[in-house]
Amino acid sequence: MNTLTLTDTPSLPAAWRLRAALREIQYEFIRLARNRVYALSVLGLPVLFYAVFGLGQNNPQAALYLIVGYSCMGLGSACLFGIGLSIAFERAQGWLELKWASPMPRLAYLAAKLTASAVFALLVLGLLIALGHWAAGVTMTLGQALHLALILLIGSVPFTALGLVIALVVPPNAGAGLINLVYLPLCLFSGFWIPVAQLPHWMQTIAPVLPTYHLAELALAVFHFAPRQGALTHWLVLAGFSALMFAAAWITFLLSDTRSP
Repeated sequence: MNTLTLTDTPSLPAAWRLRAALREIQYEFIRLARNRVYALSVLGLPVLFYAVFGLGQNNPQAALYLIVGYSCMGLGSACLFGIGLSIAFERAQGWLELKWASPMPRLAYLAAKLTASAVFALLVLGLLIALGHWAAGVTMTLGQALHLALILLIGSVPFTALGLVIALVVPPNAGAGLINLVYLPLCLFSGFWIPVAQLPHWMQTIAPVLPTYHLAELALAVFHFAPRQGALTHWLVLAGFSALMFAAAWITFLLSDTRSP
């Protein structure tokens, strides 16, 4: 029997399921933290870019803008590599089938990936805020910092959905290159590094169809770098993109399961 068709045992008590989920989250975070390539790239690249481009700004507002932008960049990197690339490797190694065959709740596996990636995204935000305050004199209120953190937490869902699609359709050895090939242009087009209004006109035309643009607009609006009036539209676009990607991932999973021997 194909182990991917196994379902959770309904007799397992809720308390056991919760403990299993918390333990899975703990182990997933430790695994990612011990992965030097992941930890250094997800935490190091946004901080390095900010140290090079953000701290050289004589304008504190520009330095604050880049904190928001590089925080959004770190969120996407944490989810796409921590979920998309990670699951792709675990599928190729047979580890995912072993997980599925165990009594561990199915949602605990995905919740662990999402939670660990979100924690890394918040660590990026914390490092950028500390660096900006110490070296560039950037200030923000506690309320603004918490508001931005909340947007990043909720904004991790679309990247989780996209990561699942990548995990199911991209070979592991090609995953890192493809993620960078797709994600870095998204960062540029969406205003993570440069305000969209300063981009070429053809980029400004493309930006509104990208989920990263809507995440950036919500985050930038916390500090009045973007209008707040369109917040509902931005959330609806992100919700629609998440639903579309989750549906694509589910259909792809079912098709691959059907073709399995």
